[in-house]
Amino acid sequence: MHPPNKLGLLWSILSLGNSSMTYKETLDWMFRQLPMYQQKGAVALKDKLDNILTFSEQLGNPHKKFRSVHVAGTNGKGSSSHMLASILQEAGYKVGLYTSPHLKDFRERIRINGVPAGKKFVREFIEDHKAFLTQQELSFFEMTVGMAFHYFAEEKVDIAIIEVGLGGQWDSTNIIVPEVSLITNIGLDHTHILGDTLEKIALEKAGIIKRGIPVVVSEKQTETEGIFRLIAAKKDSEITFAEEKEKSGYKTDLLGAYQSKNIQGVVTAIRALQGFGIKEKHISKGLKKVVKNTGLLGRWQVLGQNPTVVCDTAHNKEGLQLVLEQVAQQKFQNLHFVLGFVNDKNLTDVLGLFPKNATYHFVTPNIQRGLPAKELQTLAHNFGLKGEVHATVKKGVDTALKHADSSDFVYVGGSTFVVAEVV
Repeated sequence: MHPPNKLGLLWSILSLGNSSMTYKETLDWMFRQLPMYQQKGAVALKDKLDNILTFSEQLGNPHKKFRSVHVAGTNGKGSSSHMLASILQEAGYKVGLYTSPHLKDFRERIRINGVPAGKKFVREFIEDHKAFLTQQELSFFEMTVGMAFHYFAEEKVDIAIIEVGLGGQWDSTNIIVPEVSLITNIGLDHTHILGDTLEKIALEKAGIIKRGIPVVVSEKQTETEGIFRLIAAKKDSEITFAEEKEKSGYKTDLLGAYQSKNIQGVVTAIRALQGFGIKEKHISKGLKKVVKNTGLLGRWQVLGQNPTVVCDTAHNKEGLQLVLEQVAQQKFQNLHFVLGFVNDKNLTDVLGLFPKNATYHFVTPNIQRGLPAKELQTLAHNFGLKGEVHATVKKGVDTALKHADSSDFVYVGGSTFVVAEVV
């Protein structure tokens, strides 16, 4: 661990004696002063759990005070986490839900029965622990995980659905011992951190498998099946590949044909959950009321009609491939894309998926890691994708709408952070 910044620590301690920070000032402090992967990339990550374990001990080990389901994967883990929460809510349980990143408000990350944690709680939690957070140099994600676990324990949830932030083995959420683990899908994303093959990434995700705890894998992939079976055997963990087990006809209010794969994993995980009175009607209702019960945004979300405007947070090859298949199934006269990415994506694998017979509007997500739109335009041109550069996401969307006829289709995406600016 690096020695703490003494000036920063002194300032933090002194500030505790001053007037309370507002909610906005609290978030500004969290985002500005501490490293965060979503803003800064790999520099914010640590390949150990020492910090979160130390913080959890400081908080009285809240992660040991509630039951949980742990969800990892490259694609689908967010949708699957919300589906699980919705089903359990329909069964009458008080359900915590921890996800990342947020789209509009930080408190989206920490919810109980769909209701975000209060601004007062966030503000007071940071104030109460600010000196410790500064001295220990906790990352943004570590402090957020500690905050979520403390909130769920304090509010006495019946169960919490915990989504992995990145990877699995060294993710800060991986201090819990869940009732069941769910791994949704393995794809080539964050390869500079997790590994450059599906096998390496699967090994990292398999790090959430706990001794004696059942694990469900939503999709059976040739490259990764053996790894999951091997780790599960070593941990004496019963493993189930959902597509072999669950052939149900359940429907969900989350649009997009790709959700069918998530449903299989979710229903299989629910059936593996012991000690909860979950009936078929709870599964059916829960899957149909995900948005209402949990407030999920950005999954094939329809923003407008005439022209049809849809956004989706898919941001890697596997996710975008599924979404673009869905786009191709729509009825439209002309197709428009408002597209932006972060600068650590392997766009060589991604841009080749997009149709050449569409109009493109290249934008830069408003974050430090945003890929400049001009660079994206140059890369896209190599794949036969032609279009304009816009200074902001809003200008890109406005221009697309201006040129689109009522029978056209406008897709907004490429990055979670592009979607965050339009929902």
